[in-house]
Amino acid sequence: MDEVEHYDVGIIGGGLAGLTSAIHLAKEGHKVVLIEKNSYPKHKVCGEYISSEVTPYLLQLGLDPYRLGAVAIKTLQLTTQRGKSLNSSLGDGGFGLSRYTLDHALMNLAVSCGVEVIHDTVVNVIKNSEDLNICTKLGRLYPVKLVQGAHGKRDKLDKVLKRPFIQKKVPFLAVKTHLTGDFPDSMVALHTFKGGYGGLSKVEDGLINFCYIVSTTEFKKYKDIKRFEEAILCQNPALKLALAKTQPVFEQPVTISQIDFSKKERCSSSIIMTGDAAGLIHPLCGNGMSMAIQSAQIFATLGHAFLTEMITREELEYAYKKQWNAEFKQRLKTGRMLAKIFKNPYLSTAAFSMLKQFPFLLPKIIRQTHGKPLIS
Repeated sequence: MDEVEHYDVGIIGGGLAGLTSAIHLAKEGHKVVLIEKNSYPKHKVCGEYISSEVTPYLLQLGLDPYRLGAVAIKTLQLTTQRGKSLNSSLGDGGFGLSRYTLDHALMNLAVSCGVEVIHDTVVNVIKNSEDLNICTKLGRLYPVKLVQGAHGKRDKLDKVLKRPFIQKKVPFLAVKTHLTGDFPDSMVALHTFKGGYGGLSKVEDGLINFCYIVSTTEFKKYKDIKRFEEAILCQNPALKLALAKTQPVFEQPVTISQIDFSKKERCSSSIIMTGDAAGLIHPLCGNGMSMAIQSAQIFATLGHAFLTEMITREELEYAYKKQWNAEFKQRLKTGRMLAKIFKNPYLSTAAFSMLKQFPFLLPKIIRQTHGKPLIS
């Protein structure tokens, strides 16, 4: 295995968490290598709604989402399986922007900041007395002082690291496509249906992102995406009407299976986990992208302190776990609670009636899944 030059930071995965950390740390003067198995640009299964709390941080990094065509989103529409509808303000709201556009822009910014982006697959991370060595599928070795795990929801690396969640059966899959047609610019619509829920919201260029998650058991009854959508999704009259006003852009939707909402450890084998690798919030809350970016900020800030010898590795890991829990633990708990309610038609009907009667409750619930504006 050929040895390459040493780096301060090695980042596994080039999604939102990996790219934002890379830019942050490179701007602090650190030598960063980011290893991503896919090329850019690429469509990803994602709700593509980002809450406004991360906008100040993105601007500090040098990226303005609205210059990329982001669409401001201010209201939420929530519907039950029977099509009953409830609207609410999203408070500070957020914006819609595709991962195709956002990840590509962040990658270009990272490269301009001096980050070395490698297209390869990480197969292991090995510790020695001084460094951590990132080993890749192409037989390369990258000695680094610090490793960030930003490799997403579920990866072969998790098996190598023997992370406990990887042994569990995973009951969910997700589907995403882009649509053209009639849909309000400033709204994100969240529709529930038997076995799952899905969201519609605008992204750049007038496109509508449609992404839904469903139990694998329910989906397997139909085996075909179109048949499933016609049989199950369209049982919700509101969702059926919304889809009737649109046409798909993709020849085939993008799909992902093995979606896992299990609890995950934040650090594993001296790798600091960020984004979905650290914990996945139910898409019902619509805040996973912001959480990925915020976890990256926490990692990068503490990582800089470690690399400048202000804190030890042990202090870094302790502080990261503490800050991660303080920011996200309650959000994940709220997400699990909401998912449990809305996948049950009786509970969701009762909850919907209560929210209709006490409309001030929904904005409070929304605030439980969002954080404060990020400023580094």
